[in-house]
Amino acid sequence: MADDAPLKRAISSRMLILFIVGDILGAGIYALTGKVAGEVGGALWVPFLVAFLLAGMTATAYAELAGKYPQAAGAALYTHKAFKRPFFTFLVAFAVLMSGITSASAAARAFGGDYLAEFVDLPTVLVALGFVMGLAAINYWGIRESVRINIVLTLVEVTGLVIILVIGAIALLSGDGEPSRALEFDAENGVLLGILGGTALAFYALLGFEDTVNLAEETQEPARAFPRALLIGLLVTGAIYLGVAFVSSMILPADELSGSSGPLLAVVEASGVDFPPKLFAAIALLAVANTALVNLIMASRLLYGMARQGLVPRVLARVDSARKTPWVAILLTLVIAAALVSTGSLTGLADTTVLLLLLVFTVVNVSVLVLRREPVDHPHFRAPTVVPAVGAVASLILASPLTGRDAEVYLRAGILLAIGVVLWAVDRLVRGSSPEIDAEEISRA
Repeated sequence: MADDAPLKRAISSRMLILFIVGDILGAGIYALTGKVAGEVGGALWVPFLVAFLLAGMTATAYAELAGKYPQAAGAALYTHKAFKRPFFTFLVAFAVLMSGITSASAAARAFGGDYLAEFVDLPTVLVALGFVMGLAAINYWGIRESVRINIVLTLVEVTGLVIILVIGAIALLSGDGEPSRALEFDAENGVLLGILGGTALAFYALLGFEDTVNLAEETQEPARAFPRALLIGLLVTGAIYLGVAFVSSMILPADELSGSSGPLLAVVEASGVDFPPKLFAAIALLAVANTALVNLIMASRLLYGMARQGLVPRVLARVDSARKTPWVAILLTLVIAAALVSTGSLTGLADTTVLLLLLVFTVVNVSVLVLRREPVDHPHFRAPTVVPAVGAVASLILASPLTGRDAEVYLRAGILLAIGVVLWAVDRLVRGSSPEIDAEEISRA
């Protein structure tokens, strides 16, 4: 079969909606609900709502571009088409790659926190290191096995959130809890800055929708189906998150939520509902593991794709002859993840993930406006011009120090991007020329 044969369009609208919901749900809501409460107080649903609205703006940009260019692609392809600057395209792709590693590292820190403490008390860093090594082993084992594990874990993590919503309904109907807490603001630096800081963290829980554009080429009638599925999937997850946020604040005071790295377990224990804490802790651990696994798979495949394109040293494209997996790329992502979990906190790593992707979202929102000058010969979804424009500005504001983000987050993000610059420079020295970028091939890998 020819290498350029098109992918099979086998994904229906319903399948795509389920995939998008599963891709967004994950470690963020399980691990960071308490940290968001620490920024704003009991009204922690407000940052989730603001994050949802801002994510929705950027999602419309992705929806337009995925319908306009229904290929196995992503931010790198859109950037390349809009700006035609190979190094800039590389930086955007590398930022996406590094966001996957920082996200997995944040999940690793969450895995070693209060959820695991329900079973055994071990040092968080030690657990996190063992965790990322275990996931790297699964990644090396094979993509088919990894995807099967992902499907099972997605069902588990959805079940955990449904349990929280049911517990909340029982508590509300029985008169337990304090619904009035959901209207209380307790922000150290003022309500507005508190909401900005909380939104920057809550945004982590909504990430994942941007990866689903890679399925556009395998979706039936993508120009029509993909925008609808993306926006419905985001609405569903947003509704779930708002419900979980309300239940959490109703059952527990903000100071108790903010002090836990396993906030939803604390909600279960304080609810008065007879649900085994250990069972919920196990569900949460699997949900956190799923987020980390998906991100490490994505990061290693992006790195492999870049190596195939000659954007980074080609040694990173080496594939194990038996397992057929990119073992050198997997090893490098493991080394970076190990360094991150050893030096960063849960909040800091989650915030670094958000920062990197907010920069990418700014570029994507601008790209959709730039590419309006290049019409295509098929109908597709078109976002109202003001939406991606506001999305770009909002992404920049959330990426700015106005959110109260620690300086170490900017330093960490800068170092990670600098790694990419070094890899690019090393490859240029070896090759002696700049490559022609095939952004679609990078993301497809």
